[in-house]
Amino acid sequence: MSSEFSRRDFLRFSGATGAAAFIAATLSACSGGPASTGSVGAGTNKDLITAVIGYGNDQSWDPTQTASAFAMAGINHIYEGLLDTDPITREPYPALATALPSDLNATTWTFTLRDGAKWHDGKPVTADDVVFTFERVLDPEANVLVGNFFKSWLQEVKKVDDKNVELVFKFPFPDAAPRLTIAKIMPKHVFGQAGAWDQAKSGKAVGSGPYKLVQHNPKSNTSFEAFDGYNGPRPATVKKMNWLTIVDAAARVAKISGGSAESQIADNIPYANVEQLKQQSLTVEGGKGMNHMFLMFNTGAKPFDDVRVRQALHYAIDKQKMIDVALKGHGTASSSFLNEGHPDHKRASVVYDYDPEKAKALLKEAGVSNLTINLMAVNVSWIADCLPTIASSWEAIGIKTTLEPQDTAALFTKMDQFQDYQVVAAASNPNQFGMDADLILHYNYVPGGLWMKYSHWDGTDDAKKLFTMMDDAGKETDKAKRTELIHKYLDFVAEQAILYPVVHNELMTAWDPKKLSGIRAQPYPGINLLQAKRT
Repeated sequence: MSSEFSRRDFLRFSGATGAAAFIAATLSACSGGPASTGSVGAGTNKDLITAVIGYGNDQSWDPTQTASAFAMAGINHIYEGLLDTDPITREPYPALATALPSDLNATTWTFTLRDGAKWHDGKPVTADDVVFTFERVLDPEANVLVGNFFKSWLQEVKKVDDKNVELVFKFPFPDAAPRLTIAKIMPKHVFGQAGAWDQAKSGKAVGSGPYKLVQHNPKSNTSFEAFDGYNGPRPATVKKMNWLTIVDAAARVAKISGGSAESQIADNIPYANVEQLKQQSLTVEGGKGMNHMFLMFNTGAKPFDDVRVRQALHYAIDKQKMIDVALKGHGTASSSFLNEGHPDHKRASVVYDYDPEKAKALLKEAGVSNLTINLMAVNVSWIADCLPTIASSWEAIGIKTTLEPQDTAALFTKMDQFQDYQVVAAASNPNQFGMDADLILHYNYVPGGLWMKYSHWDGTDDAKKLFTMMDDAGKETDKAKRTELIHKYLDFVAEQAILYPVVHNELMTAWDPKKLSGIRAQPYPGINLLQAKRT
């Protein structure tokens, strides 16, 4: 197979079919396999953590290509970066490297590898492995997904000797430290072999992290064991883990419910089941972050090439009704592309507070009347719950609206083929990769990127203006000035409303506090058990 990262690979393996894999849960109608595989007796075995993941485990496990919620969560237990970040605070800490960089504004960073670091097959981790990994990340022919987060600022990675590597930047980039967790270092002797990257897609994993993958059954479960040779900062806390993939919400909730529950933790808890699980003495907590529903417009189709029409459709939506009815209060109306609570959040210059009269005025100003819209959408349960509010809101200002929720893969196959459409509603969460504003915007807004091509906005003068603004902010080393430039381009993104959030919502995690400690609910899909313990 060619190493070129095709659009179809992106859609199939990266989770871009809903951007960041929150919607991967809908790629099949049920769990598709014996969900309890290997979990019998899990409630009493203190050497085992059984987890229920609400996303499929059958997407790519290649760390350079995937945005699959299940795979990325597993990869964080199997592999290490030079630096890794805490799953909640996102503060960087030395992983394969021995120390954090001393000067964040330097244009070269040198890292020494940890003494005694080994791959799961027993071979030592070397500088050659680091160089091998970053060559793939930066390779324009491979064009891997995570390359989007490095190519603008990282020039190259050079071997100094077997234990030391040097990162050479194009310009000072202070946000590089947490960004390095995205580049999981991979063994050259394993993945440098012919066909090995295809094997990585299908579940081959050889890392240096605290857990090794021992069994992978797509559509059923993935199991892990503690790696005895690990000598890094966050060792395994239990001997074994078994993660069940159950995308059906009712089956997932049942697996953690009741006195005979087989699992101790489950993510992607439906809002309707939160109180039920709390009444069973389970802890249920939400993580607030970038998870959101967005609208994306086809600017190549009239009248959606007119910014006033795009703005009108956002102003028309009764977001508080959507939050109350569909999200059961677990959401916030978007006041910026970034979620409220993000360090760089500031109310945008244009905020789409519910204002149907302004919406009607904008449509009149644009000369648009008798508009009919077919709203295509992914059929993720919480997105589907939000759609009636959009339809009723648009109908209220005289727009005839047809809803067309459909299987995620089917929808984005149409997008991939650039079939005609008007408006799409889908979900996204770039927080899987990181927190900084530059990373978040580069997930959707990047020259030549799929989302820009889907929206037919790539190549426009406005798009070029935005990309220049983003580049200028990325090169600014003064924090106050950089923040000012970030807010400037966030205002422009809000004004243009090409691909823009309607609401940000919480992601809910449930666990049994009598059986597990050290759990923190994260604001992006998946779980992290590197500090969890059986009690």
